[in-house]
Amino acid sequence: MSETIKVLFLDRDGTINRDTGSYVYLKEQLILIERADEAIALAKAAGFRIVIISNQAGIARGIATVEQVEEVNRYLNELLSLRSAAFDRCYYCPSHPDYPHPLYDRYSACRKPETGMVEHAIRDYQAEGLVVDRSASFFVGDKTIDVECGQRAGLRPVLVRTGHNEEDLCLKKNIIPEFVADDLYQAVTEYILAPV
Repeated sequence: MSETIKVLFLDRDGTINRDTGSYVYLKEQLILIERADEAIALAKAAGFRIVIISNQAGIARGIATVEQVEEVNRYLNELLSLRSAAFDRCYYCPSHPDYPHPLYDRYSACRKPETGMVEHAIRDYQAEGLVVDRSASFFVGDKTIDVECGQRAGLRPVLVRTGHNEEDLCLKKNIIPEFVADDLYQAVTEYILAPV
């Protein structure tokens, strides 16, 4: 018998940790956004699985290695674990259309706003007998591509202003999130976990 679960899909840079304007590929560069860990802990306590979905084109560009990105992700989970906010899964896309690479081009269908990483996560859960309820699952990010990815995947998209602050760009492109929040904490407490 399958169990139905709800998932909080989260962008990484600009949503959980500060987007410094360059690729975060060293753990020394990783600075959590205020109360992001608390927000994730609240979502976990409410029964959400936490899945990171992140474009990491610095790999294709030769700025970062796979090992460096994975080390940052491990470190992020260590920081989140201190607040009972560890993520359950993490997926990242190493490709970039402007930087062809023989190893990473095959992942182009995973690069947000494409839904490849989300679908991969859902398949991985299915392999464990868990069915993701898309109508009860959210995608939170700081960019238009995050909102679009969430929409395309049948999730409930939420935009946060902590990274690129693309609220105007979303409107211009008619890619409208369900909710716009100042940060992840507000997104979780005032919308995702708010009583219906």
